[in-house]
Amino acid sequence: MPPTEAPRIEIAAGARRPYLGFALRAGLGLAIAGALLWWYDARPVFALLLREHPAYFIAAIVLYVLGQVMSAYRWQLVAALVNIRGPFREFLAYYFVGMFTNLFIPGLVGGDTLRAIYLGRRHHRLGEAVASVVADRGLGVIALFWLAAIAALFLNTAGLPRAIVAPAILAGTASFLLYALGPMLARKVHLAPRRVRRAAGLVVPYLHRPVATLPAIVLSLILQASLAVGQWLLALGLGLDVSLSIFILCVPIANTVASIPVTLNGLGLREGAYLVLLGIAGVGREDAIALGLLWFAATMLGGLTGAIAFVTTELPNVRSEVASTAAAER
Repeated sequence: MPPTEAPRIEIAAGARRPYLGFALRAGLGLAIAGALLWWYDARPVFALLLREHPAYFIAAIVLYVLGQVMSAYRWQLVAALVNIRGPFREFLAYYFVGMFTNLFIPGLVGGDTLRAIYLGRRHHRLGEAVASVVADRGLGVIALFWLAAIAALFLNTAGLPRAIVAPAILAGTASFLLYALGPMLARKVHLAPRRVRRAAGLVVPYLHRPVATLPAIVLSLILQASLAVGQWLLALGLGLDVSLSIFILCVPIANTVASIPVTLNGLGLREGAYLVLLGIAGVGREDAIALGLLWFAATMLGGLTGAIAFVTTELPNVRSEVASTAAAER
């Protein structure tokens, strides 16, 4: 499959009703969060939110933004594997443009597509740019599963039940096997159905070179650990006495749940996961819900820092780029 074919297909397919999808995700997230607040009485939760120490809240936002800076560097490493090379400031600007856009239009037609188009137009290699974004996201998910499995195996001091720990270990093991078998899977892609071949064609260059992606996975593991530290800081700001190891265990599992693309930035899903996981670890129900809402607020405010890049970075003409790509293929 020509590397420039998939972006045209994905952009056209995903751009049909982006705002409807955004509204549905936001509405579902608000409904879940509202149901939790109604069921467990919102007044104590709001009182806890007001109790959060501003210094810890600001520290969590700063840590989140620094994690996004590191993610931009990870994307630079991933893009280099398909021979797209550029200065770090370029990847940083495009990544923050995508981060800001994802606040309003999450998913494929949001920030991920936009940063792929920025990078593709800049280097005249739209197909490889989309492949780098897909691989960047995929490697991040792999690292999330690995950290959740490692924490479940070695840091389960909270005594999470087997029904929670086992799926985390299974997901981590399965993702490791898929990662290790990447070269073999890449050689078998031509045997897959046509639609699978089109999608898999994006990541075939990375499947052939799993060892080369290890630095990106290491950075992703550091990122996931920093997210746990950020939420531990929020707990300290609430005056909770919870060990960091509990967050390193619970946050990756909760993030796995929150990564299901059915609500806006995991709103509602994360709070529900915290309610279960942190509740087993001895954290009160209101505290768990408050932590989830505080982290949602911190990530939203951190994402707003991308507005600077969004305003100062030249916006490419998406339609003309897609049209020129189609004309070049003909």
